[in-house]
Amino acid sequence: MFKLLLMCIMLTASAASANINVNIAYFEITRPAPPVLSNLDPIPVDLGLSGARLGISDNQTTGKFLGQDYTLEAFIVDHDQDPMPAFDKALTFADYILVNVTADQLLDLADTPSAQGKILFNIAAQDGHLRDQQCRSNVLHTIPSYAMRADALMQSLLKKRWTDVALIYGTFPTDRAFADAVRGSIKKFGLRLRSEKEWVFDADMRRTASSEIPIFTQGFKDHDVLIVADEVHDFGRYVAYNTWLARPIAGSEGLRPLAWDRTVEQWGAAQLQSRFDKLGTRSMKDQDYAAWTAVRVIGEAVTRTTSADPNVLRGYIFSDDFKLAGFKGRPLSFRTWNGQLRQPIPVVSENALVSQAPLDGFLHQRNELDTLGLDLAESQCTEFKDQK
Repeated sequence: MFKLLLMCIMLTASAASANINVNIAYFEITRPAPPVLSNLDPIPVDLGLSGARLGISDNQTTGKFLGQDYTLEAFIVDHDQDPMPAFDKALTFADYILVNVTADQLLDLADTPSAQGKILFNIAAQDGHLRDQQCRSNVLHTIPSYAMRADALMQSLLKKRWTDVALIYGTFPTDRAFADAVRGSIKKFGLRLRSEKEWVFDADMRRTASSEIPIFTQGFKDHDVLIVADEVHDFGRYVAYNTWLARPIAGSEGLRPLAWDRTVEQWGAAQLQSRFDKLGTRSMKDQDYAAWTAVRVIGEAVTRTTSADPNVLRGYIFSDDFKLAGFKGRPLSFRTWNGQLRQPIPVVSENALVSQAPLDGFLHQRNELDTLGLDLAESQCTEFKDQK
């Protein structure tokens, strides 16, 4: 017993003597809030940043016993300012940068000469081309893509035998991007798109939804479910219970595929949400989870390699040995062909977890999580060829 205790003390002392200091930067370009019909769901000002702070806290919990110290510094730039001076400061401060920006902004930042050799974690942009022909080798994605979310939804609909779908999509770029992913997923899983229509109205649906939406949907062919692509949450909230045909709503409203939701309570998720609640007064959102995951990826890799070198960590992250517990019931890992984090996608209603994709029966030759999103054979990304 004494020998065992002595060995533990020696191991702890040896680990502590390593004194690994890890700096992590959080970089955000603020986005003006889009004009929407309702202000019931304001966008949190700390969206993403609170998740990163929780990740640092979790890393420090174990890191203090292993001689690891994690420091987070936020660099936030207003959307009408030049972001490069602040981004240069972030690159000087850290080798690991959590990036909360749009897809176009992300590509500009990733192509900065001083960003080469760094690791940027995309925690916000869900656009498919960032994982495909416009991928970057220094960008890893912890936020799921639109395609991953759409595939999770289609799996859930197939399980319910809701195979005939209709689609309404908004005019914002994010709406159209999600609608494109839905169309691709419908084709991928063999469902049938019976009707689709773009929402172009700017009327006050708070007063006219009960009269306008039945007329808008009257011409739709018979369908099992109506998918709404309204990623800015503008008109979608008024669609349910107002359609010409009485049908369930899915997509951005109703039955929703998300990276994270408060209704996820299994696999220790309730404890994660509880820790997040202590940071503020709201529930964890998708970007919070993506930021938390990115910080935990760094912490897990540092612990396993006892190194803070980005080249060492990158090699471990893309190895078969890397597995991250993400409170979703399956270990998370990175796709070696485009840097996307594999992860289950909860499909939720307003107050309950309905299902979690991948669902039973959706098989894959490598990893069932690869039934969600862009697979190796479909990818045009060549930036990660050394990792395959």
